[in-house]
Amino acid sequence: MAETQTPTTIRRRLDHLGIGLAGLCVVHCLATVMIVAGMGIGGHFLLAPEIHRIGLALALVVAAIAIGWGALKHRRRLPFVTAMMGLTFMGGALAVPHGSQELVLTLIGVGLVSLGHVFNLRSTRWIP
Repeated sequence: MAETQTPTTIRRRLDHLGIGLAGLCVVHCLATVMIVAGMGIGGHFLLAPEIHRIGLALALVVAAIAIGWGALKHRRRLPFVTAMMGLTFMGGALAVPHGSQELVLTLIGVGLVSLGHVFNLRSTRWIP
């Protein structure tokens, strides 16, 4: 029989999705640097601004729902503030040219967003 999903289960899954998306972003950033610098191929696709805009949009939606919902539920500021700082860094990465500045801003941003999701899970005692 199919298990009914409660709002709590959905929020927890969104937090896990946010952490997973952050991990994919890190892999994309590091793989892009290695592939483009090492082999000189794939730059037109891997460095496309659309990938970064879509990633930021996904991060915004998932964080807004999971962390915003969590903040309303548990009333703790740390997950929300941490994730918003991360999203700010990610947005700042879109404003600089491709290169080391963009990479650093993006990695800091996704790390903070992921940490915000972890804090959100901890605030509801889903992880130790």
